[in-house]
Amino acid sequence: MKAIGKISGPTAISSLLLYSRAVISMLFLGYLGELELAGGSLAIGFANITGYSVISGLAMGMEPICGQAYGAKQWKLLGLTLQRTVLLLLSASVPISFMWVNMKAILLWCGQDQEISSVAHKFILFSLPDLLFLSLLHPLRVYLRTQSITLPVTYCSAISVLLHVPLNFLLIFHFKLGVSGVAIAMVWTNLNLFLLLSSFVYFSGVYKDSWVAPSSDCLRGWSSLLALALPTCASVCLEWWWYEFMILLCGLLVNPKATIASMGILIQTTSLVYCFPSALSVGVSTRVGNELGANRPGKARISMIVSLFCAVAIGLAAMVFTTLMRHQWGKFFTNDTEILELTAVALPIAGLCELGNCPQTTGCGVLRGSARPTIGANINLGSFYLVGMPVSIVMGFMTKMGFAGLWLGLLAAQASCAFFMLLVLCRTDWVLQVERAKLLTQTSSSNCNYKPVAPSILPISTTKQEDYSINKNPKENSKKQQQQQQQGDDLEGIVVSINDEFVKSASLETDPLLSNSHIDMSIN
Repeated sequence: MKAIGKISGPTAISSLLLYSRAVISMLFLGYLGELELAGGSLAIGFANITGYSVISGLAMGMEPICGQAYGAKQWKLLGLTLQRTVLLLLSASVPISFMWVNMKAILLWCGQDQEISSVAHKFILFSLPDLLFLSLLHPLRVYLRTQSITLPVTYCSAISVLLHVPLNFLLIFHFKLGVSGVAIAMVWTNLNLFLLLSSFVYFSGVYKDSWVAPSSDCLRGWSSLLALALPTCASVCLEWWWYEFMILLCGLLVNPKATIASMGILIQTTSLVYCFPSALSVGVSTRVGNELGANRPGKARISMIVSLFCAVAIGLAAMVFTTLMRHQWGKFFTNDTEILELTAVALPIAGLCELGNCPQTTGCGVLRGSARPTIGANINLGSFYLVGMPVSIVMGFMTKMGFAGLWLGLLAAQASCAFFMLLVLCRTDWVLQVERAKLLTQTSSSNCNYKPVAPSILPISTTKQEDYSINKNPKENSKKQQQQQQQGDDLEGIVVSINDEFVKSASLETDPLLSNSHIDMSIN
């Protein structure tokens, strides 16, 4: 628990600090006016769906590789994975940028208001550099976190958020940039955080063991990273997009303005609560990855059990908080009676959702740490869209339960997600996961070492010393020639199969057929 808390505690504080940055930006948008608030909110929602969720999800794909590489003490693989992930995120940012540039046309095609779409388009254009900085920032945070380096991230986050307020004042009131100033301040804050973290990495020297000079190696061996990043991204996006889907359904209810406003309050509330299970998730992901990489399956299992108990405790606390505060919480956001009534009805249901959300979020972390994100993506897809969506539609519209019915759909989704997640975790073979971790780290690292290793594994000629030895002992010539013929036959079979994909990915530790003890020949 101490090891997980060492990672999760500072991570939770960092998440709360970054959450406060989003709240500060919304407050400044509200000060500018109703149109600016609506346009900025629409732009942020569009950016979340099309950009931030994708970048964040792809970056989390490096967690299992880095975590297991750190546990296995394969330091160079850490640096190589960092480079590959940065390139992956930068590549993903290109199509996202084109989508953001054409945001206004997309919004108008979807039937959005002309004025609001114009403001949203202006906001997102000034947010474009954020894609670059987040493509550098997200991998750097994962790189540090998988080495259990979290406190510096918290300190740097605190400094950048403290600077966020004066930046907004400077850009909005002094330079009169309006909604553009809010967007620039958000980008500037992420830039500050990246510069602070980069300075820490450089001056502390934590990069020295894992430093790999940029080379063509980072352009090869992407299969392992993509196999983890794509399903992780899908898992994150499927859950993230669900809340946006809920907002769309709110617009179809009897009083869309009140229900959308109440949904906004509840989503902000769940986002606040989510900081804690999310931090626990990355903590257990790191610990499980480290333990599997270090060949300690028992400790990986204990880390999973401890984290799940902590997740249930967090879920219970969230449920109690939302139930007790259901009549007071909404007053922090609005004085509208109808919005307050809707919020009070839905908050206890949201608390029950957290009772399922906390264990399933933590379970996703265990799956990431053990390099099984595809299972998490499949569970999220089935739970949210095959269970939750039909229940929301039936309860919200067919049974006339309205706003509360939509949240019952989310409750059904979270309950089924938690059930299947726990089922998978209880049936996990941790010894098998250790073997998978060995294969993952060896395959990922062998991609950059394949060429120099191949000649020493598969020599194709004997040395001059061996030839001399044969000529010097005529009586043993026949016997040695027979042995060499047998070795040649064996070697020929290996050489013929060298193009096989399994042989290419094999290493000295995993395939005894390729070890030096089985090919007792020297190289010139």
